[in-house]
Amino acid sequence: MDINPKTRSTDRSTPSIRRATIDDANLLADIGARTFFDTFAKDNTAEDMAMYLASSFSPALQAAELANPLITFLIAEIDGLTVGYAKLVSEETVRKATELSRIYVTQDWIGRGVGEALFNACVEVAKQEGNETMWLAVWERNERARRFYERRGFRIVGEKKFVLGSDIQTDWVMELDLSVKEN
Repeated sequence: MDINPKTRSTDRSTPSIRRATIDDANLLADIGARTFFDTFAKDNTAEDMAMYLASSFSPALQAAELANPLITFLIAEIDGLTVGYAKLVSEETVRKATELSRIYVTQDWIGRGVGEALFNACVEVAKQEGNETMWLAVWERNERARRFYERRGFRIVGEKKFVLGSDIQTDWVMELDLSVKEN
C-alpha cells in the first residue's frame, strides 16, 4: 500500500506512506524510541523514560507486533528518509473500532504536514477495514496533540491510566466517528 495524501501548502513535501513489513522492526524500534523520547523526555524523569523505552521499543517487540494481523504500522518517508510513523490496532468488538495507538513525527518534520498525512492514511486504512470508530489515548498534558485530534473531529469520551516507568499518568480517551461524511 502506498498512500500519498495531498497537503494544503506547496512549501511542504508530501510524504510517501507505506505499510511496514517485518523487515522494518529495527527501524520502528529506533524511530519509536527516538520520537517518544523527543516528545516526552522533558516532562518525565530519566529513569521513567529509560524503563518505558526499554519495555516498549525493542526490535523483538516490534517484530512481534508486525507479525500480529490486528496491528498495522504505517511509515512516512520523504526522499528515502523516515520522518514519522503510526500504529493502528484493530479491535474485534461490536462497534468495529480501531485504536490509533501511536502517531509520531520526527522533530525536524513536525508542523510540515507529515502528521496530517499519517492521520489521513490511518483513517483510510480504518475505513477500508470497515471500522465505524477510531479512538486514541492522549496524555492530558500534551495540549498540542489534543488540539491536533480535536481539529480532526475527535472528542473526549473518558480517561485512562498510562504507566510510564514508575509514574502513573492520566490520558484522555478520544473518539472519532468514522461514519460521518466529510464535506
